[in-house]
Amino acid sequence: MWIERDISECIRLAAQKFPVVVLTGARQVGKTELLKRLFHSHNYVSLDLPSVAASAAQDPETFFVRYPRPALIDEVQYAPELLRHLKSIVDTERQDPGQFILTGSQKFSLMQGVSESLAGRAAILELETLSAREITATDRNAPTAGRWAELIVRGGFPALSGDPEMPLDLFFSSYLATYLERDVRQLLNVSSLRHFERFLRACAARNAQLLDKSALAADVGVSATTIAQWLGVLQASNQIVLLEPWFKNLTKRIVKSPKLYFSDTGLLCHLLGITKDAFTDSPFNGAVWECYVFSELRKLLAKQAQPLTLFFYRDKQQLEVDFLLMGGNVARILECKWTEFPDAHDAKNLGRLMDIFLQTPMPETSHVKSFVVCRTPNAFPIGTVAQAVNLLELDSVVDPHHLANR
Repeated sequence: MWIERDISECIRLAAQKFPVVVLTGARQVGKTELLKRLFHSHNYVSLDLPSVAASAAQDPETFFVRYPRPALIDEVQYAPELLRHLKSIVDTERQDPGQFILTGSQKFSLMQGVSESLAGRAAILELETLSAREITATDRNAPTAGRWAELIVRGGFPALSGDPEMPLDLFFSSYLATYLERDVRQLLNVSSLRHFERFLRACAARNAQLLDKSALAADVGVSATTIAQWLGVLQASNQIVLLEPWFKNLTKRIVKSPKLYFSDTGLLCHLLGITKDAFTDSPFNGAVWECYVFSELRKLLAKQAQPLTLFFYRDKQQLEVDFLLMGGNVARILECKWTEFPDAHDAKNLGRLMDIFLQTPMPETSHVKSFVVCRTPNAFPIGTVAQAVNLLELDSVVDPHHLANR
C-alpha cells in the first residue's frame, strides 16, 4: 500500500528550480520509491551495487553516456567522484532544472561532496520515516491510547506500514544487522560491532536527555573520543538527531550540551525492549513520547515555506521546556506529556518560561504561544497559560496562518 508523502510537493518544486536535487535520509525510509513515482521518466541507476559504483567512479564520462540526463542516481555517496563530473555537465545548461535527482543514506560524506562540487546548483532535502499524519490519513477518529502506543512502537518505516503482519523484532533486528554491516563498517573502522551495538542501546536509554559523552564512554567501555566518532556515525546515517538549546546569546547555543533523540521511535522501542502492550507502563514512555513529538515537528518543518528553528530550553535554575519553536513572529513553547487530560501542573514550566520572557523582553519572544502536546482527542485550554493539543494538531501549531487564529 502506497502512502502519499507530505514532502512530495517540496521535492517537485525543488526540481523546477534547481538543476540538481539531493534527497538524503536513512536506509529504508522510502527515498527510491518516492522519487521513482515523482520522476518516472528519469533514467534510473543505483550505485548500491559495488560493480556499478566502481565503473561510475573510474569512468564517469561513460557512465553519463549510459545514463544521460534527466537521471535519478540512487546512493550516490558510493561514487563521490561523480559529483565533480556532474558539476561540469550541469554548468553547460545551468537553466535546465531537474536534470539530476540524487539520493544518499550517508549524510555527512554526501554533503561534503555536494558542498564542494555543487554549491548553488543543488537543492538539498531530507526524507524521514512516515509521520503519524501520513499513516493515519484515512482514520476518521483521533487515535486511542492503544493506537498511539502501536504507532510509536511500530515507528514510521514504510515497510512496516505496508505490511501490518510484519513481526517487529524480525524487521528491526534485520535492519540493525544491515546497518551495522553496511553503514558502520564503511563509515568507521569499528573493531567490534558488538561494542557499537551496546553503544546504540546506551544511546537509546538516554533518548531525550542531555548528551553526556563521558557517561556514555563509561557505560560502553571506550574513550570519549571514540564516543564522539560513533555519535558522528549515527548522525551521518540519519539514526539520531541532536537538538541544540536556546539562549539569548547565540554563542552559548553552540557550547552547551544538546539533547539526543532517535530519528524513529520504532527502532528506539526495539532497542529499549518496549512492546505495544508494555508501552503505557514503561518508565521510558514519557521520553519516547517526547521523541515522537520531536520527529513529527521535524517532518512538519521540512515542508514549511517559512523558515522556523527548533530548540529546547534549559537554564541555570534547571527550568526546562521540551521544545521552543522560533520564527514567524511568534515563539511557540511546547511540553510533551503522555496523558489524555493534562492539567495546570503539566503546564507549570510553560508558565514559568512565559514569565521569564515577559520580564526580559526580546523581539523574538515578544509574542509567545504555549502548548502541551498530549493524547487528548480534542484541543482545550489549560487555564490561561497553555492549550492542550494532540499530535495530529501540530500542523496548526507550526503553521503561522493557523496559529494566528488560536
